[in-house]
Amino acid sequence: MQPYELSLTAAADEIRERRLSPVELTDSVLERIAQVEPHLQAYVTIGAEHARRAAHEAAHDIAAGRYRGPLHGIPMGLKDLIDVAGTATSASSRVRADHHASADSTVAARLKEAGAVLAGKTHTHEFAYGLTTPQTHNAWDRSRVAGGSSGGSAVAVASGMATFALGTDTGGSIRVPAALNGVVGLKPTYGLVPRHGVTSLSWSLDHVGPITRTVEDAGVVLSALAGHDPRDPASLTAPATDYRPVAGTDLTGLRVGVPRTYYFDHIDPEVEAAVRRAIDRLQALGARLVEVETPMTRYIQATQWGLMVPEATAYHQGTLRTVPELYRDDVRILLEAGELMPAGDYLRAQRSRTLMRQEWARMLQEVDVIAVPTVPATAVEADRSTITWADGTVEDVSDAYVRLSSPANITGVPSLSLPVGHDMAGLPIGMQLLGRPLGESVLLRVGHAYEQTQPARDLAHAA
Repeated sequence: MQPYELSLTAAADEIRERRLSPVELTDSVLERIAQVEPHLQAYVTIGAEHARRAAHEAAHDIAAGRYRGPLHGIPMGLKDLIDVAGTATSASSRVRADHHASADSTVAARLKEAGAVLAGKTHTHEFAYGLTTPQTHNAWDRSRVAGGSSGGSAVAVASGMATFALGTDTGGSIRVPAALNGVVGLKPTYGLVPRHGVTSLSWSLDHVGPITRTVEDAGVVLSALAGHDPRDPASLTAPATDYRPVAGTDLTGLRVGVPRTYYFDHIDPEVEAAVRRAIDRLQALGARLVEVETPMTRYIQATQWGLMVPEATAYHQGTLRTVPELYRDDVRILLEAGELMPAGDYLRAQRSRTLMRQEWARMLQEVDVIAVPTVPATAVEADRSTITWADGTVEDVSDAYVRLSSPANITGVPSLSLPVGHDMAGLPIGMQLLGRPLGESVLLRVGHAYEQTQPARDLAHAA
């Protein structure tokens, strides 16, 4: 096994025991980037020289007894919405082609303090306003979409071009590409991870979180990211927690909610079969399955778009009016649509969100987690714009991908996507676990328990 193939926790153990140097690990990841990045296009910029200097510094500190913890010397990718001082933050857009950050975002500063090594900035769907990341190719099949908007981060992790990465999630943008590329994606509770220094899509829906190879890895990264920052008005004052899940597969007494409606409607049969097998595995580990009714389903997509579209347009108002030609057509059209949305529609979406949060809180009193598909279909071909379901219903690809993930953004509850198999074409399938606000430890425990019963996953092979 090459060092780039190691999970974060496995690499950290090797580094801590001084069986592996951060320099060896970083060199291995950079060599992997050189090998497969031309085919997958996950990165906007690659900072090889900076990464090697940081790896040497980490190796020197560790040799001197100044080990900072499990992220020390670990190569990472950051979605190109996340500011790093002196580095471009382009948001994968010509609009921001000349923008360089003057200071670190909170999350970049915390990862730097933990000793992580920045390999580069990863592609996003322009300004995170989309679910496919069209410039990046799926790590399992280059003819298919990577998912978005954190497609570059998911592909980098899935293919060995980063040991972990950060993404952002406004309607599913961490979990969708994680599911489509066979890796783990965690959208934390709204406000748990500060967003200061992160380019916004929709301030009331935006989240920052990790994309990793394993559930345990996600807990390690979340431990470094979480914590109050007064520069983010939505930042919570929750106490610091070690989110790394403990080993163990006993889920006795845990209640897993399985919705009767919505999450299993208009879904690919192979996706449904894989997710239901994973739910049965949780039951075999001791969990009790409880049927639940997903509340207010008819309002979910209208509420998501009713919040996101006007907030995104407000953020882009200046450049939309001065340099509209620099936006991709799909993003520009959505931004222009936001200028036509009445204020009353936005206020109704806010009221709908309030009611939805209340109803979800009642539902989550009945169970500890909810287990559902992350996306209703695997990665579609890059030139495909719609999905046709068995009953003849035709759905836009972006609408299909966001449909099952957006409820967690509207309500702000935590959501974890983890791989649970592949379809007949070899494309990954993801299961989504949702929990109560600040219930990340429970989600990670359940996901880790499932993961320990499964064979070790190989890296994607599309390159």
